[in-house]
Amino acid sequence: MGRQLCLIVALAVCGAVTGCSSSSSGAKTESALRLKVGQCVVPPKEPTAELSSVSVVPCTKLHTQEAYALVDYLAPASAANPDSYPGPQVLKKFADGSCAQRYEGYVGVSYADSSLFFTYLLPSARGWQAGDHAITCFVTTTGASLTRSVKGSKL
Repeated sequence: MGRQLCLIVALAVCGAVTGCSSSSSGAKTESALRLKVGQCVVPPKEPTAELSSVSVVPCTKLHTQEAYALVDYLAPASAANPDSYPGPQVLKKFADGSCAQRYEGYVGVSYADSSLFFTYLLPSARGWQAGDHAITCFVTTTGASLTRSVKGSKL
């Protein structure tokens, strides 16, 4: 319905796996490969081409994003080599459809009627070679902070 999708500051999930660390604010650094549905995230302030870790906070703390779906990319049956990296444009198209399809089931209202947006992390070519074929879908704001989960919120 004419709504533009926000694209997360990173296009890639790097294959590097990092440990977790915590701060006094309740934030912890989590590997982007280990994100789970329902985790709330504070995205990095500076855009980056590849992202190996994110700042995860309790959903009661200030945040602007919440993971709501993890979707493995499935190559079409017509793909010449279904195991090869499909490229960012193919992954974006897949993520747009897959994340939109799962939005209402998590937030409780259709994307067209929501005051929120969605965005996603895509696997990079390097991450793909390491076995990362998952897209992480996030509910996101346009900058306003949230202090609760958006699951079932109908926002």
